[in-house]
Amino acid sequence: MWRIHCHPGPVPARRLHLMQVDSVQRWMEDLKLMTECECMCILQAKPISLEEDTQGDLILAGGPGPGDPLQLLLKRGWVISTELRRIGQKLAQDRWARVHSMSVRLTCHARSMVSEYSAASRNSSQEMGQGPEGPALQLVFDRCLWNLVSASIFLQIEKLLMEKCSELSAVTERCLQVENEHVLKSMKACVSETLSTLGQHFGQLLELALTQEVQALVRKIDASDNIYTTESTTGNLFSLTQEGAPLCRIIAKEGGVVALFKVCRQDNFRCLYPQALRTLASICCVEEGVHQLEKVSVQKR
Repeated sequence: MWRIHCHPGPVPARRLHLMQVDSVQRWMEDLKLMTECECMCILQAKPISLEEDTQGDLILAGGPGPGDPLQLLLKRGWVISTELRRIGQKLAQDRWARVHSMSVRLTCHARSMVSEYSAASRNSSQEMGQGPEGPALQLVFDRCLWNLVSASIFLQIEKLLMEKCSELSAVTERCLQVENEHVLKSMKACVSETLSTLGQHFGQLLELALTQEVQALVRKIDASDNIYTTESTTGNLFSLTQEGAPLCRIIAKEGGVVALFKVCRQDNFRCLYPQALRTLASICCVEEGVHQLEKVSVQKR
C-alpha cells in the first residue's frame, strides 16, 4: 500500500496574488448583488420631474418635538436654507410663478421657526427650573440673563427678516403681472438683492439662537458633577460638531474647548475621556478650535 506524504510548502507569490485578486473580485460581485436591489429602490423612489418642490414640507412633517429647541433650529434652519437656494435657482431660470410661491412658503417657514423656537425655549427653561439642583437654577438664570441682554437684538433681526420676507413676496407677486422684459430685468435685480439681504438676516438670527443653545450646553458641562448629565451633554455637543464648521466655530468661541478640557482632567469622569477627546478633535477641525486648545494648553503648564 502506497502512502503519499504531502509536505505543504510556501505558496508562490504569483499564486498568492491571483488568490487575492480572485477574492476581491468575488467580494465585489457579491456586493453588487447585495446592493443592486436597494439602489434600484432608491432610484425608483426619486421623482423624475424637478418641478416638485415639496421636500421642505415633507421634512417638517417629521420635525422635532416642542421641547427640543436645538433640533428645531437645525431642522428649520436647513429647510429655510434649502428654500433660499431653490428660490435663487428658479430666479435664474425666470420661473416667476415658482419664485413667488416659494417666497410665500419661505415666509411661512421663517415665521414658524421664530414662534416655535420662542415657545420651545420657554418650555426648556421651565423644565430646567423644576429641579431643585443649584446648577439647574443657574442655567435658568443664565438663560434669563441672555434673554434680557440679547432679546432686543433678536427682535430687531427678527423684524428685519420678516420685513424682507414680506417684501420678497410682494415684489415677486408684482413680477407675475409684468410682461415687459426690460422691466422684468430691472425687477429681477431687485429681487436678487432682497433675497441676498434676507439670507443675511436669516443667518444672523440663526447664529444668535444657536449661540444661546451652545452657551447653555457649555455651562451645563461646567456646572455638572453628575457623570450621566455630563455624558449626555457632551454627546449633544459632539452631535453639533457634526453639523459643520460654522457650529464648531460657535462652540470654540463659547468656551466648549475649555469645558471639555476640564472634563478630561477630572478622575471621576475618566470613562468620558474618549467621548470628550473625540468632541475636542471635531472642534479643532476649525482654526478657532485650535487657537482655544493652544490657549488652554499654555494655561495648564
